[in-house]
Amino acid sequence: MTTWTTARPAGARIAIAVLGLSLIGLAGCQGTIPIGKLLDDPSHYDHQTVRIRGTVGRSVGVLGYGAYQVNDGTGTLTVVTKEGGAPREGASVGVEGEFRSAFTLGTESVAVVIEKERMTR
Repeated sequence: MTTWTTARPAGARIAIAVLGLSLIGLAGCQGTIPIGKLLDDPSHYDHQTVRIRGTVGRSVGVLGYGAYQVNDGTGTLTVVTKEGGAPREGASVGVEGEFRSAFTLGTESVAVVIEKERMTR
């Protein structure tokens, strides 16, 4: 039995490589911590690198700096970025950054993530 193979043009190989790298980037969102868990025990995660993912709520960006809220269904957390501005409202994002707990008053915890890396989908 004869099998035929066709060589893929260089453009197709590049497109496949880019697609593969994109999928690896999205897989990098694995290992995320639910925002509700971060807010339930903020002192445990304070000054640690964490990964979250969710949908962007409010966002504001000026001259490359930005702040936006991410909601994953378990809670909402503000993300601060020093470069790249803020993503648009409604975007699905994965964020890696340093968790900073500001304070807890009663049942409310105030905290932010200082963005190191962002993946949008």
